[in-house]
Amino acid sequence: MAGTSELRTERLVLRLWRDSDREPWAAMNADPEVREYLGGPQTREQSDAALAGMRADFHERGFGWWALEARETGRFIGRVGLDVVGPDMPFAGVDIGWRLIRSAWGHGYATEAALGCLAFGFETLGLPEVLASTTVENLRSQAVMRRIGMTRDPADDFEDPSVPEGPLRPCVLYRISRTSAHGLRAASPGRPEPI
Repeated sequence: MAGTSELRTERLVLRLWRDSDREPWAAMNADPEVREYLGGPQTREQSDAALAGMRADFHERGFGWWALEARETGRFIGRVGLDVVGPDMPFAGVDIGWRLIRSAWGHGYATEAALGCLAFGFETLGLPEVLASTTVENLRSQAVMRRIGMTRDPADDFEDPSVPEGPLRPCVLYRISRTSAHGLRAASPGRPEPI
């Protein structure tokens, strides 16, 4: 599948990772609030390994996780993207996700970036459906999922086999199809610009 190295929305740039992203990426992953529903803070080594993996996946597939920056300042504010669901999960497909630095919360950036990703996934990659999952307790991410037009069927809820027993294991699954997303994307500030 052919992808693109950069997308631009009204306020954001979704771009390939740079070496200069290592420090702010590591700082974000060391923040316990950012990682509250992700198993806790990461070490610098874990953060660097994750960045290397995201770069390799993007190179191999032509899509994946983009670094996210604010257009006005050029500042790194997180990541957003599409990823192939792992083989250990009880469902298959491509899922969407986001993670932002705390100072970027509450500005609608996750919603805007996610809408850009959805448009890319449906229009460029031709995906029939995009999924999203998170812990039952992560209400902020679930709110973004609903804002971008995704819906949840409680029958799809699951226990994440990659997470130890505890409060982060029960998860919800949201879905959106290409046909149901059409009207939402057309009116969205997250619609990516051609580059």
